[in-house]
Amino acid sequence: MPAAIVMVATAPTLAPGLDGFRLILHVLAATVWVGGQFTVAGLLPTIRTLGDDAPKKVARAFGRLLWPAYGVLLLTGFWNISAVDAKHASSAWNAVLGIEIAVVLIAGVAVFLHQRSTSKVGLAVWGAIGALASVAALCLGVFLAG
Repeated sequence: MPAAIVMVATAPTLAPGLDGFRLILHVLAATVWVGGQFTVAGLLPTIRTLGDDAPKKVARAFGRLLWPAYGVLLLTGFWNISAVDAKHASSAWNAVLGIEIAVVLIAGVAVFLHQRSTSKVGLAVWGAIGALASVAALCLGVFLAG
């Protein structure tokens, strides 16, 4: 017979001040990193109508927001890890954490290569990998926050 799963409801609580600040910074940076990629991708057809060099100009301007957000994500991500007792975390939680760290690094490398690409194929492939890895990292982060 399968074991019964028992879920116990706990009363929701507010995050303490510093924890709340850390999480706000992390979510804000993720909003810029992930949401910004999809916003720019969605605007790209319109941007292309503004001239041949418009997509590159917009990409450079977006990069001035994108990379600081990625840096904040990395810093607050490690701050998030330091705020939990990983020694007492489940092996599944630790496995997801390891996967998330790898996916975050893949996202950063892919977006970097996308920005440096000079071919349409490179732009498309690295952009897709960067976007998918960014969404995957976001989803994994939600599971880790549990």
